[in-house]
Amino acid sequence: MPVALIATIGFFISTYLGLYQWRLIDGVWDPVFGDQTRRVLDSTVSEQMRSWFHLPDALAGAFGYLGDMVFALAGSTRRWQCRPWLVIIFGIDVIPLGIVSAVLVVLQGTTVGSWCFLCLLTAPVSIILIFFAYDEVWSSLVYLGRVWRRSRKFGTVWQAFVGRPSAVAAAVAREMQS
Repeated sequence: MPVALIATIGFFISTYLGLYQWRLIDGVWDPVFGDQTRRVLDSTVSEQMRSWFHLPDALAGAFGYLGDMVFALAGSTRRWQCRPWLVIIFGIDVIPLGIVSAVLVVLQGTTVGSWCFLCLLTAPVSIILIFFAYDEVWSSLVYLGRVWRRSRKFGTVWQAFVGRPSAVAAAVAREMQS
């Protein structure tokens, strides 16, 4: 639940910034840096990302946070064992988003020369999401690695990955839980 709540914050901030980039709203609120936010959102860096993805970078971030919310709510606390595929997809969604967010913050100061308060808020949101997701992704990878070491069969690892029960996977899960 904490991951979903934190991702929701990132989603709303990114959606708000994206609405400005799409010109659906006239201005952006920034209590710290004022008009610098517009310079960041309208920068050549932002325009370059828009040309790559055909979508404003803030809205791409909003879709990423939406994915984080969905994946965070899917499954149980034992999904690292029951649905490792879901956890791996969650990690693929969360970790690159956090890295991109950190890179964009660095580019604000180094390339654009302006700062955006709300953009800066999304960076710690992304880093916190990585912090919360990392242990679950790592647990899934360790689990699958142990299934591989015990069985040495791709088919057994695949069954564990998609959540099909096997004697080997059950034994590894019991060991990891104790």
